[in-house]
Amino acid sequence: MAPALATYTTKVSGLWTPTHVLSNAEGPIGTLTTARNGLLMASGTFKPIKGEVLQLRRDPGILRSQFSLWTENREWLGSSLRWSFFGSREIALSTGNKPYRLLPVTGLRLGWHMYAPKTGEMARITRSLSSRDATIEVYRRVDLELVVFSYFLVSQIWWESFWPGRAVADDLDSIPAPEKA
Repeated sequence: MAPALATYTTKVSGLWTPTHVLSNAEGPIGTLTTARNGLLMASGTFKPIKGEVLQLRRDPGILRSQFSLWTENREWLGSSLRWSFFGSREIALSTGNKPYRLLPVTGLRLGWHMYAPKTGEMARITRSLSSRDATIEVYRRVDLELVVFSYFLVSQIWWESFWPGRAVADDLDSIPAPEKA
């Protein structure tokens, strides 16, 4: 794999509704705050140091990881969908022009890959077993908004990535593209 184009780190504080501070080599770039509705994660807000505030909110429905990403001016940027409660450790991301997939990393470690069907691995989000802080490595050009959205989704289900994911690096066609409605 080529060297990372960008590397971000997160520092997590809080237990029930954690706050995540995202930083790059120059310093903090924004804060992701979360909110719960009972036991379920209901929403998140990413407030960057410079730029537009992002709203992440749960879509109505019973599916897990069914969230949407909006700007503060009510512009839709993307949505996520996870088809089943058991067995499926894949999250489909839709941005309107390109589908992405979040899949667990291979090996016994905590982390997720973000894949595009044609170009392969876009980013990798990992963390150690002993810390809640994460590292995000971006390997191809991808919007920061989508990276934050992916991090928000996987931060809720870290434990599901401990069991090794499937190897897709040489088999990009095995990543199904979403069907058009």
